[in-house]
Amino acid sequence: MNMKMPFKQTVETALVAVACVSVMIAAPVLASGVTAGTLIKNTAIASYEEGGVERQVNSNTITVRVDELIDVTLTSLDTGPVGARPGDSVLTYELTNQGNGPEAYRMIANTVIGGNAIDFVLRAIANDSNGNGIYDEGVDEILGQPQTTAILAPDQRLTLFVLVTAPDGVSDQQASAVTLSAEAVTGTGAPGTAFAGEGVDGGDAIVGPSGGQATARSALITGIASVALVKSVVLSDPFGGTSAVPGTIATFTIEARVSGTGTIDNLVVTDAIPEGTTYAPGTLALDGVGLSDAADGDAGVASDTSGISVTLGTVAAQTTQRVSFNVVVE
Repeated sequence: MNMKMPFKQTVETALVAVACVSVMIAAPVLASGVTAGTLIKNTAIASYEEGGVERQVNSNTITVRVDELIDVTLTSLDTGPVGARPGDSVLTYELTNQGNGPEAYRMIANTVIGGNAIDFVLRAIANDSNGNGIYDEGVDEILGQPQTTAILAPDQRLTLFVLVTAPDGVSDQQASAVTLSAEAVTGTGAPGTAFAGEGVDGGDAIVGPSGGQATARSALITGIASVALVKSVVLSDPFGGTSAVPGTIATFTIEARVSGTGTIDNLVVTDAIPEGTTYAPGTLALDGVGLSDAADGDAGVASDTSGISVTLGTVAAQTTQRVSFNVVVE
């Protein structure tokens, strides 16, 4: 026996299904879901037989505009405390629009944190304009007041730099923190808060799980490195003694001692050839390893007229490097 629903009941059931669909659509979506402003349309269909003839009827079409979800994450990209020296330091963050619609964010940096040994001075917040993940002075855009990003598409990420300066009187191994916060320009609030008409194409904007705001924290620790040069000489005269007479070979050793913490950059040791002596060609060495006198690929250069020069480059604290060379007493 072919049992069929009555026509009226069939249509009512279809409309209930449409209503259920509309309820499901109204639920918030994540950035990986439907884009804000998308129109989702649905029409139910009822089919039936009348007098042996198959017929169908359509329901009214329900159209739902997907509301904009406001959601954001902000993380520090610094893997540990940033080593800070007297002067400027850079902290790096990543901002992600986790919502399903375009959104811009106001950025707020705070250098005055409870428990800081020192409070760094905020210089600026910058956008990684060339996308290389490294702050480039004069290239990366400084955010003007109010410090607001460009509009980010759903799932778009943005690298930001917080530029700070150590205050005067900083000492070694002082730990501090800096926070960076992001607030959606459309608005913030408890999850589910609605901003009527503020979404895409005049739809509503709904605050997501983050509340439309996020904060990330970075740490800094000061490192004060200093350099001391200690110079010594060993004499070897032609008679096997240690007197300074014509023909005596004088071996000079210069120790570059780096103390404190952190590193020293672009360290170069130079020395003039003393009057009354002549440089002994081929005797320049760094940590016992010979260097050529010519200006070529190694770290040293030496001559009677210009003296010696050895480029040590970046040297870590608690490190000692030794430069040595010989002269002959005339």
